[in-house]
Amino acid sequence: MVGDGQTASTLTRPQISVRGATKSFSGRIVVKIDELLLGEQPIEGLIGPNGAGKTTLMRMIMHSTPLDEGTIKYFRAGEQENAAVVLSDLPTYRMARLGVVKSNQVIMDFNKLTIWDSLLLAATEGKFERPYRIFSENSVYRRHEDEVRDWLDFFPFADPTGFAQSAGEKKLLDIVRCLLLKPKFLLLDEPGAGLPDELTSKVMKAIKLLADSGTTVVVVEHDLSLIWSICERVHFMAEGQVLLQGDPQEIRKHSTVIEKYLGKGHVAS
Repeated sequence: MVGDGQTASTLTRPQISVRGATKSFSGRIVVKIDELLLGEQPIEGLIGPNGAGKTTLMRMIMHSTPLDEGTIKYFRAGEQENAAVVLSDLPTYRMARLGVVKSNQVIMDFNKLTIWDSLLLAATEGKFERPYRIFSENSVYRRHEDEVRDWLDFFPFADPTGFAQSAGEKKLLDIVRCLLLKPKFLLLDEPGAGLPDELTSKVMKAIKLLADSGTTVVVVEHDLSLIWSICERVHFMAEGQVLLQGDPQEIRKHSTVIEKYLGKGHVAS
């Protein structure tokens, strides 16, 4: 962990540190994390049963759900520890400019935009103080058309000039928007949910390419076959706490994971 014998200047990719973080709803503690480091490996997984606190933790990182206690810090690759950004002090809208992006973030204005315009706006978000200028400045518009078109060639939509209709299209649109933001640290919440296998495979391919370019990716996913195949480190949550962290093959065989999540009938392979 940064600060535990490793200096931030040695980091090759961004990391996020969670310390003493708690969140309660109606007097019930749903997240209580003493210490967690995300980003020791290019692609990491966060797994656990329903109600474990995974999505709440992701929202706490993005500050869309404020912490009750604790600190969440973002370490950019190559920077000193004292240059860390305290994410829990930032408003949500500043996350994208830092390069910290989470899938299924809802931007209200986007629900009235076509698929094409939604992606085009994502391609410029964080680059302009007023990104909506893209629709009135043809030079800016043309500058990003090819980039959007490349992603539409890779992820075909039924009608890119229309609106996302099905749940699968809306899910895919959200993921492609995240990719167009060129994140430094990407949090993906159930990226395979609602997608056919062919598109899920393409999403996984895009994630791997992104990680190869230096982005840190953390995947929250109930489809464990995806976790075992793509992640190099896995964090297991239950009852609001991170109980185990380590190599995927070790995690999947651990008695605690089998007892609290996979079930006693599970056969580790």
